[in-house]
Amino acid sequence: MTNGDLGWITNYIWGIADDVLRDVYVRGKYRDVILPMTVLRRLDAVLEPTKQAVLDMKESLDEMGIADQKVALRQAAGQAFYNTSKFTLHDLRARASRQQLRADFEDYLDGFSPSVQDILENFEFRNQIPRLSKADALGTLIEKLTSPDINLGPEPVRNTDGTVRQPGLDNHGMGTVFEELIRRFNEENNEEAGEHFTPRDAVALMAKLVFLPVADEIEDGTYVLYDGACGTGGMLTVAEDVLLQFAKERGKEVSTHLWGQEINAETYAICKADLLLKGEGEAADNIVGGPEHSTLSNDAFPTRTFDFMLSNPPYGKSWKTDLERMGGKRDMHDSRFVIEHAGDPEYSLVTRSSDGQMLFLANKLSKMKQETKLGSRIAQVHNGSSLFTGSAGQGESNIRRWIVENDWLEAIVALPLNMFYNTGIATYVWILTNRKPEHRKGKVQLIDATKWFRPLRKNLGKKNCELGPEDIERICRTFLDFEETEESRIFDNEAFGYWKVTVERPLRLAVDLSEEKRNEFFDACLEADEERLGNAVESLAPRLGDGPHPDFNDFLQTVEAEVPRHGIKLTAKRKRLLRDGLADRDEEAKPVVKKVHRLGTVADPIRGLYEVGEGSERRVVEYEPDTELRDTEQIPLKEDGGIEGFLRREVLPYAPDAWYAAQSVKTGYEISFNRYFFKPEPMRTLDEIRAEILQVEEETEGLLLEIVGQSK
Repeated sequence: MTNGDLGWITNYIWGIADDVLRDVYVRGKYRDVILPMTVLRRLDAVLEPTKQAVLDMKESLDEMGIADQKVALRQAAGQAFYNTSKFTLHDLRARASRQQLRADFEDYLDGFSPSVQDILENFEFRNQIPRLSKADALGTLIEKLTSPDINLGPEPVRNTDGTVRQPGLDNHGMGTVFEELIRRFNEENNEEAGEHFTPRDAVALMAKLVFLPVADEIEDGTYVLYDGACGTGGMLTVAEDVLLQFAKERGKEVSTHLWGQEINAETYAICKADLLLKGEGEAADNIVGGPEHSTLSNDAFPTRTFDFMLSNPPYGKSWKTDLERMGGKRDMHDSRFVIEHAGDPEYSLVTRSSDGQMLFLANKLSKMKQETKLGSRIAQVHNGSSLFTGSAGQGESNIRRWIVENDWLEAIVALPLNMFYNTGIATYVWILTNRKPEHRKGKVQLIDATKWFRPLRKNLGKKNCELGPEDIERICRTFLDFEETEESRIFDNEAFGYWKVTVERPLRLAVDLSEEKRNEFFDACLEADEERLGNAVESLAPRLGDGPHPDFNDFLQTVEAEVPRHGIKLTAKRKRLLRDGLADRDEEAKPVVKKVHRLGTVADPIRGLYEVGEGSERRVVEYEPDTELRDTEQIPLKEDGGIEGFLRREVLPYAPDAWYAAQSVKTGYEISFNRYFFKPEPMRTLDEIRAEILQVEEETEGLLLEIVGQSK
């Protein structure tokens, strides 16, 4: 059957929606009826030749008292599904009343096997029956879909003389028609289209990026494909077609198994129905979905691994509900998201609850095959936030670090803007594998394909361009060539890593010992009776003097030595009150000592261990850091001299008393894509700027003269 024939069938079904549902539903709701009815008509037509055999088998099994009848009924039907109702859709065309038609139609639906029941339930199709029946539209729908003018069955419709009136529609053709209907409905509701329907040009690119590098290594056998956010299933089926095509071109016999999970009930139903319509009943059984089946909090395949994995997960979408189901960040124990890495047995991949897209990638990485020659290959769509969101030690950065340090990331491709249906933001395809070829080991390729596209003749929502075959070929060739060009940059893995370093400077305090302030705060902080407090203050006065005291440590030592003699306890809390009440920051004051280390400790100023005093008074101390002067530096892993080299060059010349907190150093990774491909516009010359200013002045003068009624 030609593409023109398939287009005619699609238009016919589309026309049914306009003809029958116009006054019953708003246009955006046509899909709620047309999609499930199209599925039912196809399944009905496929089952017609074996209808009697299924009814006979059902009767026999009931007589023998056999409860589990699924396998036998499938065999009788010759399909992965069956219907035990006595009715077909043709039988339902002639009914005397709407009430009778509704009752018989519901009986017909009840006869379908569990896989079809699951589809109908997630379509929520039974909820539409009362409305269709009341509007007397149900019978019209059935009549139009079973008309001899259209054939959704695999066998041809013949005239009375035996000639073919309508050719049969094979599984692939039916799948094509169904996908085209989905696409049109998505365009009608383009604000949601991108959530569940990835443009076929993007899917074709992803599939080729996954399979091309290993196309010549594909052997006879079975390969398993997976999509953890499978939507309507298009990514799985397109990837399957590409794999089978590559295998056929190389003379290989391969079979595939498709596995997927989808949380949205309707798109899950569409996915499962599409696979059934294409004759892939086993694959339909491997699709799990519905609101209770979130990939993040309810992984349907915790023990399975897959050869090839492709996804376009939701981005910018909260997964807070999933996080709560999993115990929250503190009590998260899912082995996909809390792993062992870099010496940390509880290395957390848990991202912000406002966006879970990176967790879908972590989920796939947990399902990679480890023992096979090809391992696993992954392609996943992300928006720009996955490249840089999250500071060192946070979930997104930890995922990037985990990926890069395991050398799994092959390439990232920047796609054209406005290529997806519901968003104009930048999107990227990540390509990963745990079997990098030798020439790619330790390297990551970034490809800027933002200028490789062709415009659409008509915008589809925000989608105004697509990848033509030549664009896909150019991207794939750039990927396979693995060479430095204007659009292709190649980096060492470490180029994306950095240390997040906390740089401290000492707290410097001067004490105000003016009589009024001293008495006020001693009274508040020492908490003694008037006589003892007076005696203490009187004995301290000559030792402390009056006015500013530039050494808080000396001041505190003096107070600590004197007040116990007057029966006053100087607790840590009172020391803090003294500091906060009497001391102020002063750049000229001496640093406040936090800790004095034992003898033998080696001084290391850049790490905050300073040597003070001389001779027998020599000590190594740590200073109290000033939180107001605290700063952080992001130091590249490839920095010459590492952390210390950077600090000696970039920090110490301007802040000689600075040090870094070695225990606070965290390693992070980010990929600043735009920085690597940014092309600054050349600056205009002074002559060009001057000419433009003179032109504006001239125009302004002419307008002013025109306003006041004068000519130049």
